[in-house]
Amino acid sequence: MSLTATAKAGPRSPAGTGPGPDDGRAAALRRTWRKASPYAYIAPFFTLFLAFGLFPLLYTAFVSLYRVELQTSGEMEWRGIANYTALFTDEYFWTSLRNTFTIGVLSTVPQLAMALGLAHLLNYKLRGRTFIRTAILLPYATSVAAATLVFAQLFGKDFGLINYVIGLVGFDPVDWQTGTVASQIAVSSIVIWRWTGYNALIYLAGMQSIPHELYEAAEMDGASRWRQFIHVTLPGLRPTIIFTVIISTIGATQLFGEPLLFEGSISGGISHQYQTLGLYMYEQGWGFFHLGRAAAIAWVMFVLIVVLVGVNALIARRRARKEAGR
Repeated sequence: MSLTATAKAGPRSPAGTGPGPDDGRAAALRRTWRKASPYAYIAPFFTLFLAFGLFPLLYTAFVSLYRVELQTSGEMEWRGIANYTALFTDEYFWTSLRNTFTIGVLSTVPQLAMALGLAHLLNYKLRGRTFIRTAILLPYATSVAAATLVFAQLFGKDFGLINYVIGLVGFDPVDWQTGTVASQIAVSSIVIWRWTGYNALIYLAGMQSIPHELYEAAEMDGASRWRQFIHVTLPGLRPTIIFTVIISTIGATQLFGEPLLFEGSISGGISHQYQTLGLYMYEQGWGFFHLGRAAAIAWVMFVLIVVLVGVNALIARRRARKEAGR
């Protein structure tokens, strides 16, 4: 080759320094991994959700359309919506639905009100705040079985501490496990004791996220602590309050352990006076072996929770719009 041809060809790259086919494949793999890695990270969650969340939900809807007995679970007889119609004509279903609502109100309203008050106190500089915050969370860490068994002893008719204190005041002892209102108050007190501290810490975290400058401005305007709580704390806690109301509503609809262990009966007392929807579903599925009807109850509970959460969200949105329009 002549010198002129060599000059036109230009300088050659040293051997082994140019981009090869392996480098191109590695770059393509890196680009592919950058695109796919987010999906790979969240894949375990969705895999578990599909296996233990969505599939049981859909299969429960499928079973609710059949007659399925626990003794012969492999034999399924098509019933359509007959399980639902039989459910809505059962007086005990409406009793359990009413009990679920009343126990939910009796437990949720005092629970959230007390939690809000505790959080407001803990938001100030108190001695031993860390100890108090830990102490109010201990009931939440206690198992449902242990807490319910202790409260069942406290609410005993003959030897219970509650009736002993009532007797000191001069009132007759109350049959906490037979009376409708009394038994519902007793079950609600267990829920209040277990969840008040948990919600108080949630409210405390929300209060600490409110800018301190708002309190300083309200104090300079002459607002008392009560007015600061009404006009600064509560508006700043609105999203947190909505969250706790929704979570408490879901928990009240699914209430099961406390009424089951309070007397140890799946019927919720001798006259079903505190049987909730969760207990009613358990009684139909594992007491009477009607798995198809139990599946129908589970779906009714699911729809009820969706409706209640939707109503809470709608009310909160309307209130936010009204206040924004002022």
